[in-house]
Amino acid sequence: MKMKEESKNFQTRRDFLQSAAVTGTTLILSPMISAQEESEKTPDDINIALIGAGAQGQVLLNACRNIPGIRFKAVCDIWENYNRKRTARILKAYGHNVNEYEDYKQMLAEENNLDAAIIATPDFCHAEQTIACLQAGLHVYCEKEMAKTIEEAQKMVQAARQTGKLLQIGRQRRSSPRYIHCYQKLMKEYGLFGQIKAVNGQWNRKIYDTLGWPVNAPIAQETLTKYGYNSMQQFRNWQWYKALGNGRVVDFGAHQIDIFNWFLEATPKAITANGNINYNKYGYEWYDTVLSLIEYDTPHGNVSASYQTMPYDEGYKSYEKFIGDQGTFWISEHNSRNMIYPEPTAENSKKWYQCVQDGDLIATNEIMKMLESMDPENFAHLFRAEETPPPVFGEENKSEINSAVIGKPSLHLPLTLSDKPYTQPHLENFFDTIRGKAQLNCPAELGYKTAAAVLKINEAIETGRKIEFKPDDFVV
Repeated sequence: MKMKEESKNFQTRRDFLQSAAVTGTTLILSPMISAQEESEKTPDDINIALIGAGAQGQVLLNACRNIPGIRFKAVCDIWENYNRKRTARILKAYGHNVNEYEDYKQMLAEENNLDAAIIATPDFCHAEQTIACLQAGLHVYCEKEMAKTIEEAQKMVQAARQTGKLLQIGRQRRSSPRYIHCYQKLMKEYGLFGQIKAVNGQWNRKIYDTLGWPVNAPIAQETLTKYGYNSMQQFRNWQWYKALGNGRVVDFGAHQIDIFNWFLEATPKAITANGNINYNKYGYEWYDTVLSLIEYDTPHGNVSASYQTMPYDEGYKSYEKFIGDQGTFWISEHNSRNMIYPEPTAENSKKWYQCVQDGDLIATNEIMKMLESMDPENFAHLFRAEETPPPVFGEENKSEINSAVIGKPSLHLPLTLSDKPYTQPHLENFFDTIRGKAQLNCPAELGYKTAAAVLKINEAIETGRKIEFKPDDFVV
């Protein structure tokens, strides 16, 4: 009965469906990247091994579908009857002559024509697998969080230096056209927001049923034990177990606190945090609710940042919000969550006006009509919020309150910045760097700076004390 229930959970899993990991048809590689015969390999072609063909591995594989010159040669995953065979079957259908492996060590010993590896396994595997691939002469794209511990992350940085191979950490916002545009164009070139005074970020996501698995395709217990798992339940939900992952605040915060560091041009000075297990239906070990305060000493003064993860409130699921003395912006990977507001008293109205005229910010039709006859000096005044009127009690029923909700007009980032899958630009940056045409957007040293901060949040919760940093804490 239990296995039947778990099988049903697997088949109805919304997140798993969305991450392209239920049926083979969800992974579609376009004919553009159908692999060529080995004799036709060009200097720009890159031979790839995929280590970890689960949900995130499928996301990365799908992102590669429109990137030319990528030739998958090996697929490594311990779930033979599901992840591995399914992925290999689809890749072979598109001409990628891949070999299958359960053990990455065997793969490295037998494959002699690999250029790089994409690692999308659970966090506790990252350091060991990354270091082994680097030492085998491969460039590595490793998913975040780069390691289970700070010590392991340090060893990864050292291995990249010693081998001279590239190590890209999978914080894809670093290559996002939207984030790059906001940082380089709006913040640096135009100086729209003035000095950033505060930051807020969140990634709230409902906890759905525990991830199950097909009743006819479990991993043998002997194999699970060999690779560090107690059960299929633990294997499928590894993020929630302390021996395997670091919980949601690290899983999600690895992306967003990295944006704090990037846009503030600083690393944290101190972290305090509170965490609780408020949704303990399945006996998970990590906190599902975390509130943290991160203090920064930036080149432009002190900044306080707050960051949270909660198991509910998906309306404003994930975003980063930067509040400056000249304006505020909300930014996200989602198109609908990128709102930008000048301060009504902003002293740089001309810059805001010019940014809209240049198409680097998009205004509503209503604002554009007002701009036709407006002095650019007064642009920011368009965004002066009206005061919400006090409640008015109806004459017929004084228990009813009729209150007007007045929305504040906003600007938006251009939607045409990119229509690619959100992981594709970061993979393109990795491959272009291998080809000598670019530089990594999140190399090992940069990835470590965020890891050294975000991995300390759980420590701050467990010890109940403020974690203070020295500059040397972010250097290997």
